[in-house]
Amino acid sequence: MSEIGFDEFLKVDIRVGRVVRAEPYPEARKPAIKLWIDFGSEIGEKKSSAQITRHYDVETLPGKLVMAVVNFPPRQIGRFMSEVLVLGVPDEEGEVVLLAPSQDVPIGGRVH
Repeated sequence: MSEIGFDEFLKVDIRVGRVVRAEPYPEARKPAIKLWIDFGSEIGEKKSSAQITRHYDVETLPGKLVMAVVNFPPRQIGRFMSEVLVLGVPDEEGEVVLLAPSQDVPIGGRVH
């Protein structure tokens, strides 16, 4: 993997947000959940589609803190426009586990 400079890293805007709404996305090619995430007054509410059905469900996601890249261009995922990239890492079976702060923090906070 090639190295990047710190200035390049700073171009990626990663923020903490709180899931305010989650819905199943049965039309997706792979099982997914539609998320509406509040990033605070500076960024507002943004949408994302995430393949996280193995470890999460629509009933328990609202209120959860998540980390997301907020400055990628929107991407059409089927009939749904995903505005942010929610971050996660694979478990031992390759299923996504969401990245989140280990304690409650204000939404909109930027990774640095």
